[in-house]
Amino acid sequence: MSTEDQARILNAGYFEYMHLGATHMLSGYDHLLFLFGVMFFLTRFRDILKFITAFTVGHSITLVFATLWGITANYYLIDAVIALTVCYKAFDNLDGFKKYFQMSSPNLTWMVFIFGLIHGFGLSTRLQQLPLGDHGLVLKILSFNVGVEVGQIIALCVMLIILLAWRKTASFQRFSKAANVALMLAGGLLLLMQLHGYQHTAYSDDFPLNQDDHHHTHENMQRESSPLANYPKKFDLNQSRFPEIVPEQQKEQQETEPEKHSHDGEHYHSH
Repeated sequence: MSTEDQARILNAGYFEYMHLGATHMLSGYDHLLFLFGVMFFLTRFRDILKFITAFTVGHSITLVFATLWGITANYYLIDAVIALTVCYKAFDNLDGFKKYFQMSSPNLTWMVFIFGLIHGFGLSTRLQQLPLGDHGLVLKILSFNVGVEVGQIIALCVMLIILLAWRKTASFQRFSKAANVALMLAGGLLLLMQLHGYQHTAYSDDFPLNQDDHHHTHENMQRESSPLANYPKKFDLNQSRFPEIVPEQQKEQQETEPEKHSHDGEHYHSH
């Protein structure tokens, strides 16, 4: 939750909680990608209703009770698991279980319900970042959940219109596989992003707040993890990279002067 949301919700009523839930769902690309994967091959309204109901019941359970009981976890890790659910649904759409494991896909209704529990826990961890207070807590949680459902219905309607129109074209058969491969890649990218965010919360001392120093930290981490980290990047004809053969006067100068570097290739400075 942004600081603006946290400030706005201090004296907010139930309608504001509904609005916050709706906007959070509509801006939650991980939730939307998963729902898009679920909807991708569904053509009958009965099937759509069944799977969406399973997902709704699942995320409502954990959203309400985890928030009410104060059960929380690192939201980056929860969102990383949510990203894996996106990869799972894309893999299922590509018939990956039969192709690679010679087995039928797990029951989709139960899987969507279980994934709904995970998505709801992710929503709960975000909601608990707000100063909810104790007065009217249950109604606040329920209002937020209603807003989530409203946002979900809006998103599903847009997805359904797009998919119905696309299925009538010849490109749907040609590009449906590519679309689900892209969906899996998007889930993988989200997974890496969330794990990266988790590094910053778990090892905050290793990542400075300053953007320039932050960039240097990542560069140093990449260099230290490289198997070539102990080798010079290039040969220096002046032998400045080999201190054992540098003249004594030059060696003393190198030790006293701070190393300079540049970010744009023109202006050099030192820390």
